[in-house]
Amino acid sequence: MAMAWVWTGMVAVSVVYGWFNGTIAAVGDAALEGAGAAVELCLTMAGILCLWSGTMAVMDACGLTDGLSRLFRPVLSRLLPKACRDPETLAALSGNVSCNLLGLGNAATPLGIQAARRMASGCGGRASDELCMLVVLNTASIQLLPTTVAGVRSALGAESAFDILPAVWLASALSVTAGLLAAKIFSRLWRK
Repeated sequence: MAMAWVWTGMVAVSVVYGWFNGTIAAVGDAALEGAGAAVELCLTMAGILCLWSGTMAVMDACGLTDGLSRLFRPVLSRLLPKACRDPETLAALSGNVSCNLLGLGNAATPLGIQAARRMASGCGGRASDELCMLVVLNTASIQLLPTTVAGVRSALGAESAFDILPAVWLASALSVTAGLLAAKIFSRLWRK
């Protein structure tokens, strides 16, 4: 709700400034141009999202997601040992990590929510350390293929949409490391 007020305020200030400055026609033209660009970007992103969501569906149908689940099980069981005891929670966690690795935050979110709901049952209304760790892992995810960012770059005319890979790998590895360390430190401080 707060963002609605922010956007409304920005539009109101733009219109009032354009009115007093004598550039209201330019404000109107910019609004129409921006609306057209937004629709074009949404269509481009929808295509990219469909492509990678379809890829995830094919991976699921041919059993690759089960293989990824087995691959991630050792790491996830060390980070989230209680959650990994439940096969459905482990499957949701593995799917979440897989989608995040492919840069599909939109596809990862429902799986993360499903895992979080299963992990939250029995917590008594208070987030457990593992649930907080899941939020950190989901928020600061490691991305091997930043497909969404590459899609935006491609839609905006970048020559090579994936030339940002080394920077993305470094930034995501550092953010996950910092997030995990902070979660572990706060978890230990909270217990004291």
